[in-house]
Amino acid sequence: MTDVRRADAGPRVARTVAVQLIVGGLLTLASVALGWWIFSRGVGPFPIDEWWNALVAEWWHPALVGFSRVMNWLGGGWVGVLAVPIGGAIGLVLVRRPWAAAYFLAAEAVSAGLVQVLKHAFGRVRPEDILVVSDYGSYPSGHVANAATIAVAAFLIFPRLWVAVVGAAWVVLMAFSRTYLHAHWLSDTVGGALIGAGAALLVAAAFAVPMTRERAVPTDPSTRR
Repeated sequence: MTDVRRADAGPRVARTVAVQLIVGGLLTLASVALGWWIFSRGVGPFPIDEWWNALVAEWWHPALVGFSRVMNWLGGGWVGVLAVPIGGAIGLVLVRRPWAAAYFLAAEAVSAGLVQVLKHAFGRVRPEDILVVSDYGSYPSGHVANAATIAVAAFLIFPRLWVAVVGAAWVVLMAFSRTYLHAHWLSDTVGGALIGAGAALLVAAAFAVPMTRERAVPTDPSTRR
C-alpha cells in the first residue's frame, strides 16, 4: 500500500505545482496590471477609492482607531517583517516541519520584496489624511500583502477549513484597518492581497516536493519505522 501511495504522489504533486504556478502567476500579474493601470491613469484615486475613504472617515470611533493601530503594529515594522516570520518558522521547526518553516520564510521574503519593487515602480501617493507613519509608495499595501501571504501559506501547510476562514478574516480585517487609518486607498489593499497570495503560491511550487514528503512522515519519532 505504501508503494502504491508513493507512486500516486508524483503525478499529484506535479498537478499541485502546475496549479500553484498558474494561479500564483495570474494573481501576481493581476497585481502588477492593477498597479500599472493606476500609474498610467495619472489622475488620482479611483472613484471607489475616494468613496470608501470618505465612508470610513464617517465611522470614526476611538475603539476602531485603537484596533486599527494594533493591526498596524502587528502587520508591519519589526513585528510583521521579522517577529512573525521568524516566530512562525521556529514553531514549524518545533513540530518537525523544517521544510514548511523554510517555505514560510521564503514566501514572506519574496512577498516583501515584490511589494517594495511595486511601491518604487509606481510611487502612488497615499491619502492626505493618513493617521500613521508609513514608508514610500501607497500601492500595494505591504500590510495586506503580508497578511495574504501568511493566510495562504498557513492553509497550504495546514489545509483545514478553519485555517482558511481565519486567514481570510485576517486579510479582510487588515485591509479594513489600513483604509480606516487612511494609510491606503481601497485599491491598494486589493493589490496587496493579490501580490501576497500570488507570492505564497509561486514559492509553494518550489517547495511542493519536500513539503509533500515531510507531511507523509509521522511527527512522533516513536511511530517512525
